[in-house]
Amino acid sequence: MATNISSLKSASKNRSDIEKSVDRGFIWLTRIFALAVAGTLLWIAVQVTIAAWPAIQQFGIGFLAQSTWNPVNDEYGVLPQIYGTLVSSFLGLLIAIPIGVGTAVLLSENFLPGKIRLVLVFLVELLAAIPSVVYGVWGIFVLVPILTDLGKWLNTYFGWLPIFSTPPTGPGMFPAGVILAIMTLPIITAISRDALISVPSSLRQAAVGLGATRWETIFQVLIPAAFSGIVSAVMLALGRAMGETMAVTMLIGNSNNISLSLLAPANTISSLLANQFSEASGLQVAALMYAALVLFVLTLIVNIMAEFLVIRMKRI
Repeated sequence: MATNISSLKSASKNRSDIEKSVDRGFIWLTRIFALAVAGTLLWIAVQVTIAAWPAIQQFGIGFLAQSTWNPVNDEYGVLPQIYGTLVSSFLGLLIAIPIGVGTAVLLSENFLPGKIRLVLVFLVELLAAIPSVVYGVWGIFVLVPILTDLGKWLNTYFGWLPIFSTPPTGPGMFPAGVILAIMTLPIITAISRDALISVPSSLRQAAVGLGATRWETIFQVLIPAAFSGIVSAVMLALGRAMGETMAVTMLIGNSNNISLSLLAPANTISSLLANQFSEASGLQVAALMYAALVLFVLTLIVNIMAEFLVIRMKRI
């Protein structure tokens, strides 16, 4: 009997040593992967900076404030593209946030039967699997004609507003913003739904026990409790929208002008790179790499802001 007990203790001790070794190995492996990711990010930044250095030396910080992009005279500025990138991204989020959060609430609560919710969740996530160029082709043949008619109506009756002052000619900021809303919708919906589902059921039960209605529970308890996750979803969607290329290139009009009107053609940094990089040479290549570096920094700033915002919301 004593022999059996000692053998069990020995086996338990050996198993514990093996588990500890596996744990230590896993920790070091994750550290290596984390450093590899950071190293890859730094390597990309260094390579882009080196390629952009001739343009950085020649144009300096004024590159960000110039509106001219003329490869013939080697005059380059990226202000219209920065404006188009930010406006199209925020326009897409302005449309996608209420729809995405509302859909997340619908799919996380018992408004629909379980089987129907499961199908809808699958369909929403399937939107993220559609290639960007397919969104662009669909936008050209389906979305642009619809939004052009809507834009004509808006220009006729609300043309006194600066954002509708330009008669629509087809591709422009408005179609690009709508397509970005559709493309970022799965990110906002999926992450927001996960955040709402992860809210402890005790909070819901306590709210109901205190006499709150269903909608009061949702808006005053569940959404505030899941707010950090919803903010994370929105910031991730913003990063995706800022870097989107093909669909936006096909729908935004690719005009290097700054216009307050959402119905006018515009341009983004990603579209500029997609349109000109294949035929660029000399200083134009460096200018395009400089523009890519600007987009890299903008996206990095968005992600850093998202991280700080999420951390702050978790502390509240």
